[in-house]
Amino acid sequence: MSNFDISEHKIKHIHLIGIGGISMSAIAEILLHHGYQVSGSDLTDSKTTVRLRDKGAQIFIGHEKSHVHSPDLIVYNAAIKEHNPERVAGMEKGIPQTTRAQMLGQLMKKYNKSIAVSGSHGKTTTTSFISLLMAYAKLDPTILVGGDLKEIGGNVKIGNTEHFITEACEYVESFLQFFPFIGIILNIDVDHLDYFKDLDHIKSAFNKFAHQIPAEGFLVANWDDTNVKDVTVDLNCNLITYSIHSNSDFQARDIVFNEDGHPSFYVVHSNKQYGPFQLSVPGMHNVYNALAAITTLFTLGIEPNALVEPIQKFNGIQRRFDFIGEVNNIKIVDDYAHHPVEIKATLEAAKNYSHNKLWCVFQPHTYSRTKALLNDFSTSFSLADHVIITDIYAAREPDTGEVSSKDLADRIVPNENVVYIPEFETISTYLSKNVQPGDMVITMGAGNVFEIGEMLKSKLNA
Repeated sequence: MSNFDISEHKIKHIHLIGIGGISMSAIAEILLHHGYQVSGSDLTDSKTTVRLRDKGAQIFIGHEKSHVHSPDLIVYNAAIKEHNPERVAGMEKGIPQTTRAQMLGQLMKKYNKSIAVSGSHGKTTTTSFISLLMAYAKLDPTILVGGDLKEIGGNVKIGNTEHFITEACEYVESFLQFFPFIGIILNIDVDHLDYFKDLDHIKSAFNKFAHQIPAEGFLVANWDDTNVKDVTVDLNCNLITYSIHSNSDFQARDIVFNEDGHPSFYVVHSNKQYGPFQLSVPGMHNVYNALAAITTLFTLGIEPNALVEPIQKFNGIQRRFDFIGEVNNIKIVDDYAHHPVEIKATLEAAKNYSHNKLWCVFQPHTYSRTKALLNDFSTSFSLADHVIITDIYAAREPDTGEVSSKDLADRIVPNENVVYIPEFETISTYLSKNVQPGDMVITMGAGNVFEIGEMLKSKLNA
């Protein structure tokens, strides 16, 4: 189903397949807030499904044809294929079906000031930055973020104004279903080559995204990224730029890091200096993320100096340089980094923390990404003293035998302190026997690699 409008189709009852997922559950909450009857199914019960029941949704566990009680619309995510029994039931009954991205785009139409944060890296953190700053500025946005944000107690918050903010993922060009008043492009890198042909194909998608923004709207763009510059030609909307190194509308200057590895900086706009802004999250990449947020708030009428205090209160989100604990003066950190650019940024951030040896445990994410970016991955761990590679997290893909984690481990340079260990339990034991007081261990990847940090903490405590 395409080109539909939930306000025009007299839709009252919506059924979501995979309702317990982080994005689908948030959509369900927003639909309930807008008065829709919501039902849905998921493979297992969880805190999320319990919360949705408490809010009035009808939740089924498992996927069965009988769960589809003649709703007006069925929504499914990318993991739900056509042979799913509930999708089959919908087809047999002639019930319209649509994707999660299309539904999210339709919800955005209900808000006059919707914001969509796009880019190859940093979407969740920047969305969280903007959400927090908008809340402190009393703009009361509806928030949908791709991670747990402590300040809102989860990944969704229902506001009562015209403001809405969400991430906009480029994978399978799903962000072209969105209708933002403000679009943000943080950066553009080669990724998702199981769908995109090459960098030009990726840039073409971002260019289309930029052209979704209405003439009175804004595109907020990272002017240090040449790929971003390339996709901003012939825009219909207002362009507002930010950077660290280039001439732009907003520029971060005088960047310094404190003993905790957290940056502070000033912002210059129209020859006026604002700040200093002190962050409570590490890394130069977070200067870019914070600067994108400050620039975005300016388009909403909020002066930068009003953001100095609240921006320091942002302590990050789950799985983004997340401190798991410290045992025997050994720091354990977990991070979502799963792309070579993200790995380099995370290890660069770790460099600003006081430590002796830096141990990196990496779980590659998808076979297609590992194969396509093998050369880039091989040079992205240079700031780590020791590297452990575990098996590829397949996610949505089958193993074709074309690439393995062993292949990656063999390619990493320098290679003398790189090992391939497939089992998590073996990795945690290996680390517990080899790490020394003063060392830092970082687990990295978009899968379940974070479990190793918890295992290691238990072993060190024992």
